[in-house]
Amino acid sequence: MTTGFTLASQSAARKAILKGAGVAFDAESPRVDEAAIKTRLLTDGASPLQVACALAEAKAVEVSARTSGLVLGADQTLDLDGRLFDKPVSLDDLQAQLRELRGREHVLHAALAAARGGQVVWRYEGRAVLAVRSFSDAFLEDYLTAEGEMAQACVGGYRLEGLGAQLFERIEGDYFTILGLPLLPVLDLLRREGLAAA
Repeated sequence: MTTGFTLASQSAARKAILKGAGVAFDAESPRVDEAAIKTRLLTDGASPLQVACALAEAKAVEVSARTSGLVLGADQTLDLDGRLFDKPVSLDDLQAQLRELRGREHVLHAALAAARGGQVVWRYEGRAVLAVRSFSDAFLEDYLTAEGEMAQACVGGYRLEGLGAQLFERIEGDYFTILGLPLLPVLDLLRREGLAAA
């Protein structure tokens, strides 16, 4: 039985956000080559925000072309002074990334796109600014030991809903945007589409 609303993602965090809000949805993995799209965009001089928007749209369009109903695609990028950061691929990469973020501000862009029948019908861009504190090397070592592989699954190398919260001195922006799925605009969209109680 389909719900009429599909999330074009298997992200545990995104699924948990929707489930927590009582949203009925199906989840499908998008069949897009994210790395190839990202490489092409960056080669063409795209900004981290433009990359997030393009990937969200590509996911939504691909899944909506083979499923019925409304499909939501989402993507998130980390922007440090205009440079895009990817998910760390190893613990060494994670450590290097967190050292580079230490004592500095970065931006998380969370892009959403909804599509139906292979056509984008709605877009949203969320933004959060995060100021990383000047944590000690000892804290970083303890953090890597405790979070390790879980942190590697996140674009910034941290889970705000976990120990990652201790990395920050200030955050400006919506909590759900930081988690990668700005929830309130999605709920508004679902109500307007008749897929959630008004």
